[in-house]
Amino acid sequence: MNAPHRVLGADGDLTVAVAELRRAGWRPRPGFALPDQPWDVSAERVALVGDLTCEEDARAAARAAMRGAALVVRLDHTAAWVGRFLAELRRLGANPEFTVSLLSTQHRALLDLLAEGASIARAAGQLYISLRTANRRVAEARAVLGTRSTREAVLVYLSLTGGR
Repeated sequence: MNAPHRVLGADGDLTVAVAELRRAGWRPRPGFALPDQPWDVSAERVALVGDLTCEEDARAAARAAMRGAALVVRLDHTAAWVGRFLAELRRLGANPEFTVSLLSTQHRALLDLLAEGASIARAAGQLYISLRTANRRVAEARAVLGTRSTREAVLVYLSLTGGR
């Protein structure tokens, strides 16, 4: 069974996600530390909940997810380590719609146009923003999605949104 991983933006409401997990039979608890034994905690249906404020917390949360714990985390998507954390969760099979929720509407609009085949310059024109702003938003989206190139960001975005 795959444990759910809920990643919320800085203004996300942890209580709603925690209540959802409780209804599904998970046992929420604060923090990201797990006991040494047993290694696989998936049978215990533990859900670790809290704010990720630094890369060390993110690493602890990723290790807990690897061991089978569910996660409900809130984070600031502009932190430098967020892309690495999200990439690690994706490798573990995280619930992708929460990753997309970290993208602003401006990021999503730009990625939608790029997915339709527009160049960054053409997309900038359609969105009435400068090329420099468009490039900055693409770089921010790449960081949030944990990708290295614009093409990879668009492909990950499409896979997370179901190719809409």
